[in-house]
Amino acid sequence: MRRIFLVFCLILNITAFAQKGYEMDFTQTRVMKVSGKTVEKAGHLVFDGVDHLSMIYSEPEGDFFIIEGNIVKINMDGKNVEYDAEKAKAIALQRATLLNCLSGNWQQAAADNNAEITITEEDGLRMVFIDAKRQQKTPKGGYVAVTLTYNADDDSLLEMILEQKNGVINTYELK
Repeated sequence: MRRIFLVFCLILNITAFAQKGYEMDFTQTRVMKVSGKTVEKAGHLVFDGVDHLSMIYSEPEGDFFIIEGNIVKINMDGKNVEYDAEKAKAIALQRATLLNCLSGNWQQAAADNNAEITITEEDGLRMVFIDAKRQQKTPKGGYVAVTLTYNADDDSLLEMILEQKNGVINTYELK
């Protein structure tokens, strides 16, 4: 009976980790390498741990990025679009990468982006580097580099840096 209870507790812990959600404020710094332009944004992020993510911006007010299952809704700088990730491969890859990074499944994010992975730990932080720069073919919509910083004690994501093929780098700091 005790073994059954221990196995049950282990399964609960694994399930809780796999479906870990977040709700917190964030800042975003977007750097465009070609123009050198930097844009600062801020907002509130809610992630259910599976496939629902909302990033509602307070700066600039009205912008949002929402994932509801396979649907991706974006309103940035007055441009409002909606995608079905099942029909748009590039959006599907970006959606999967974001959800996998937020949930701590960096191995899948690396595999999806045809990338190598390096993990280091120092001073209570776990740094995960996903690097596809040396690969001949990064999938369309994929990222050439992703850097994730997690709290090593509770695996909560603190910072996420996403570098796109076009040289745009988005840094998200989660607070």
